[in-house]
Amino acid sequence: MKTLITLIFVLTIGVAAQAQDRTAEVKVETIEMTIVTSTTENKVEKEQKVARLYRRANSTVKKALSFTTKRNKAKLA
Repeated sequence: MKTLITLIFVLTIGVAAQAQDRTAEVKVETIEMTIVTSTTENKVEKEQKVARLYRRANSTVKKALSFTTKRNKAKLA
């Protein structure tokens, strides 16, 4: 009985989903652009970002990444 009700419910939802009106396709307006034949070179130096490298063993980043829990410790038999 449960499977029959589930099957009827799924079929009803499927038919209702197919009966929905679809919206008409929206056409996109195209923009016509011309090709530039002359180019000027501007040398602009970009800012370089540098990542920090922590070499000390007691840095906060290494401490946060190398945490240990109680379950990580070896157990004696």
